[in-house]
Amino acid sequence: MMPRLLALLLLLAWPPSSQPAPPTCYSRMLSLSREVTGDFQSLQAVKPSELCVRYLPTLYLDIHNYCVLAKLRDFVASSQCWKVAQVDALKDKVRKLYTIMNSFCRRDLVFLSDDCNALEYPIPVTTVLPDGQK
Repeated sequence: MMPRLLALLLLLAWPPSSQPAPPTCYSRMLSLSREVTGDFQSLQAVKPSELCVRYLPTLYLDIHNYCVLAKLRDFVASSQCWKVAQVDALKDKVRKLYTIMNSFCRRDLVFLSDDCNALEYPIPVTTVLPDGQK
C-alpha cells in the first residue's frame, strides 16, 4: 500500500510538461501558416536577386480566409524557381499545409472571410497603447 501511495504522490508532485496537450489540428494549421509566411518573407529578403522570386505568388496567409486554399494551390502550381532549393522547400511546406487544411482538418476550419484581396495586400497589424503609454 505504501509504495503505491508514494508513487501516486510522486506523480502528482511531478512538474507539468511545457506542452500539456498534443497540438490540435487548428494549432498545427496556424503554426504552419505562420511558418510558411515567415519563410516566404525571408526568402524575398535573402534572394531578391533571383528574378523568379519576384514573380512568385505572394504568401500572406490567413487560415480563416476562404481564399487561402486557392492561394496555396496557386503557389504550389507556379512553375517559377524550380531550380531554387529554398523555394522547393517552401513549396513542400505549402503542400503540407494545403493537405492538412483540405483533408485532415477540414471539419476544424471556420472561415470568417472570403476577401481574396486581403491575402494579396494584408493590413498591417498595429498596437495602440491606451492613455499614451510607451
